[in-house]
Amino acid sequence: MPETSPVARFYDQLADDYHLVYADWDAGMARQGAALDAMIRAELGPDSVPVLDCSCGIGTQAIGLGLRGHRVTGTDLSVAAVTRAVREAALRGVGLTGAAAADMRRLPFSDGRFDVVVCADNSLPHLLSAPDVRAALAEMRRVLRDGGLLLLSTRPYDEILRTRPTSAPPQVSTPRTESDGRTGRTITFQLWHWHEDGERYDLEHFQLVPDGPDVLNGGEWRVRVRRATYWALTQRQLTGFAADAGFTDLVWRTPGSSGFFQPVLTARARALAA
Repeated sequence: MPETSPVARFYDQLADDYHLVYADWDAGMARQGAALDAMIRAELGPDSVPVLDCSCGIGTQAIGLGLRGHRVTGTDLSVAAVTRAVREAALRGVGLTGAAAADMRRLPFSDGRFDVVVCADNSLPHLLSAPDVRAALAEMRRVLRDGGLLLLSTRPYDEILRTRPTSAPPQVSTPRTESDGRTGRTITFQLWHWHEDGERYDLEHFQLVPDGPDVLNGGEWRVRVRRATYWALTQRQLTGFAADAGFTDLVWRTPGSSGFFQPVLTARARALAA
């Protein structure tokens, strides 16, 4: 998946505005970092550990974990996203060691370098074929030490596939400051167009951004649209792919049990044969 791929373009286009999918991005970082940190320490003990976030985007999970004391490396397919992640991390006193633009199917790290690999926020389902999903999971296993921890989250696709919705509800963000030249609310919503196979869907990501300070009194909105395609992988499918890639102790954790906003697959890196 080269940097000019549709996925890279999607996140390059979204990088400057991604924080606007949150009502409060810093609060979202704190919540997600706390939930992931709790799972890491429950599995690996109380010490901070080296973590790879292999789909770091603009840094939501990576910065959240860095603020919890972990030594985080961030990679992402999008150059614009990972560049922003480094900048945002520095503003909050966090360093993303070795941050780089990288494809999760070809991670630029030595074997067994990390104690934890995070692939969160529905990133893996951008891969649309079994060979690509297997390749990415094999790379995550390769860069983990034996016994290391995988944390992988997706949308709740088992539930979604029962109804195949055609849209996602709107989210409203109100920036705290006007430093970026925008004022008032930003509204984000999605339209989903399902493929004939019933498993993959094209997503249109809409953002309505105020075009000036007076939208409530007749001002105009600007519309930004980005497009991507996803594979609605079930938990059974992902569990099978992860087991084949060399993971064991596979457990799906619900938002109610983990505190994370999506279902999370936790798994341990099985010791590879010598």
